[in-house]
Amino acid sequence: MSEPASVSAGIAARYAAALFDLAKDAGALKALEADAEALTAALAASPELAAMIASPVISRSEQGAAMAAVAAKMGLSTLTANTLALMADKRRLFVLPHFLTQLADRIAEEKGEITAQITSATALSAAQSKKLAETLKAKVGKTVKLNTTVDETLIGGLIVKLGSTMIDTSVKAKLAALQNAMKEVG
Repeated sequence: MSEPASVSAGIAARYAAALFDLAKDAGALKALEADAEALTAALAASPELAAMIASPVISRSEQGAAMAAVAAKMGLSTLTANTLALMADKRRLFVLPHFLTQLADRIAEEKGEITAQITSATALSAAQSKKLAETLKAKVGKTVKLNTTVDETLIGGLIVKLGSTMIDTSVKAKLAALQNAMKEVG
């Protein structure tokens, strides 16, 4: 991790820990989870919002007003809105993506969940997703949420990333391994 990225992650972790602890003490983790999901979706859907939080040209007061308007429009909880206002005042909105990731991780850990990144050659059916989640839950002993993406270049099979473990059963990986084995022989 580069130094600026690690600094951003450190700042984000401190804000996320503080907001998480406040929400937990207030019994507002469900609202916090909804806020985090809504903000993540808004950042993904709005390049203008992402540009605004990262721009050093936009003043603190303008960022604060913009985030207050976003929070009001989205119906975010008071805790989340106040945290966003504080981050704008301290010129820390640039860490918002890291902050939301940290917050989601803390909430998942509190709920005993873990997220698995699944990449498949074709979209998984509901039955396949359910079976995969059950199999992974039996392996790790925690509830597993699946974050699935489709990559047609895999030809077939899956790539499963769960924590620091990666299982690649794709046809593409098997063909690459076979190609390497054939190079070694010749």
